[in-house]
Amino acid sequence: MSTTTNQANAFSHFDQAGNAHMIDVGDKPDTKREAVAAGAITLSPETYNMVREGTMTKGDVLGVARIAGIMAAKKVADIIPLAHPLPISKVEINFNFNPEKTTIEIVAKTAITGKTGVEMEALTAVSVTALTIYDMCKAVDKNMVIDNIHLISKSGGKSGTFKKKELNK
Repeated sequence: MSTTTNQANAFSHFDQAGNAHMIDVGDKPDTKREAVAAGAITLSPETYNMVREGTMTKGDVLGVARIAGIMAAKKVADIIPLAHPLPISKVEINFNFNPEKTTIEIVAKTAITGKTGVEMEALTAVSVTALTIYDMCKAVDKNMVIDNIHLISKSGGKSGTFKKKELNK
């Protein structure tokens, strides 16, 4: 058996010939589905303080980043090739601040009642939120680091509930 055939059996986005295809979710029942994803951006102390205090010359960094993340969650099917367009019912983006590390954690929650999950929407929301913070701050800090983008939890659908396990560091 070829690697392509093994992949086709292991990953549902490939057919038996190994070709990528969009999954048919038409016969799946609608269920309430939620996902939570997180990531972080680390800034210089100066930039971190400017963002927290709202003194960045480009304006309200976190407000603009929040809107960008919400917009991105609604556009996942336009940028992830095999993702389904979804009528998302909720996108919420929150920020947690760590002054010791000058890091802003981004947490995105997405929800839908539908036939497929919203994990990609939550992950994309976090990613674009972080990229927008970077874009709005790059004039004063090009050393920012975006990292640790990951799924925290998801619920609903056939596979049920998932909660991220803490890894040994």
